[in-house]
Amino acid sequence: MRGSLQAYKKVSVDSQLSAASPHKVIQMLMAGAIERLIQGKAAMAQGDLSVKGERLGKALDIIINLRACLSMDDGGDIADNLDAIYDFMIRQVSTANLENKPEPIDDVIELLREIKSAWDQIPTEYHNMTQATS
Repeated sequence: MRGSLQAYKKVSVDSQLSAASPHKVIQMLMAGAIERLIQGKAAMAQGDLSVKGERLGKALDIIINLRACLSMDDGGDIADNLDAIYDFMIRQVSTANLENKPEPIDDVIELLREIKSAWDQIPTEYHNMTQATS
């Protein structure tokens, strides 16, 4: 039964991604990172090192990918600042995982929620915009 539920969730996410704007994909990634961090922190509290490592690893993968998506050439100060914030998040999650400390995870969750909140406020008419290439 659990395998069927996981397969259903994967199909649901895949179908959402295929129809999503670039803006929506970033929203989904941020929400996914927050969810994995919360799950990793809960596993840490329960002493489940295997699940903790897996969930924090997935959160790290998402944060690394968010960082990699930054347009450093076109993004100016915003891209530079986000790059530094994502770097900080990566170090915090790694520290939390290695030292089994929940506090750095809380810091990352708070930062991601703030960034996601700002991202969520971008008006709809800008959701499908991409930088024109010359």
